[in-house]
Amino acid sequence: MLRDEVHKAFEVVKQGGIILYPTDTIWGIGCDATNTEAIQRIFELKQRPQEKSMIILLDADHKLESYVAEVSSIAYDLIEFAENPLTLVMPGAKNVSPSLINADGSIAVRVSKHPFCQQLIQRMRKPLVSTSANISGQPSPQNFSQISAEVIEGVDYVVNVDQHDLTAKKPSTIMRINPDGLFEFIRR
Repeated sequence: MLRDEVHKAFEVVKQGGIILYPTDTIWGIGCDATNTEAIQRIFELKQRPQEKSMIILLDADHKLESYVAEVSSIAYDLIEFAENPLTLVMPGAKNVSPSLINADGSIAVRVSKHPFCQQLIQRMRKPLVSTSANISGQPSPQNFSQISAEVIEGVDYVVNVDQHDLTAKKPSTIMRINPDGLFEFIRR
């Protein structure tokens, strides 16, 4: 079942489509992080201003160096010891669509521990865009049942994994981290 859903989602993403999928936090809308056209479709669906960037998901922390110019060693410690899902905003973004890079050159990255996300990212061999499955300004859905019809109808594929899990989920903790190791919380 999981393998079938990963395969279906991979085929959609490979063709430039956008998907609605479960993560280790809340449900996300995503696509190939190198496909600017697909990313623009997500901005349009969410009615989100372009300057509010989205995050990328990786399946393993050793891949950070492929998408961030200089990864502070503290970043690896923070990821390893974080008790909850952790998104790191780091300077020096590279190898992703310019649409995902903040005005200051930074990018937000999370290493996902969700089996679906990990397997899809491994198949893609690229990062997966992740943004909350809601229209901008509306509350983030805590589970699949809270996702609006507008979002469900606006994606190319809805992943059939964890849809019946009604556990209330919350977004990740977000920290900004500099190459010198200094960091600050953006969202706890």
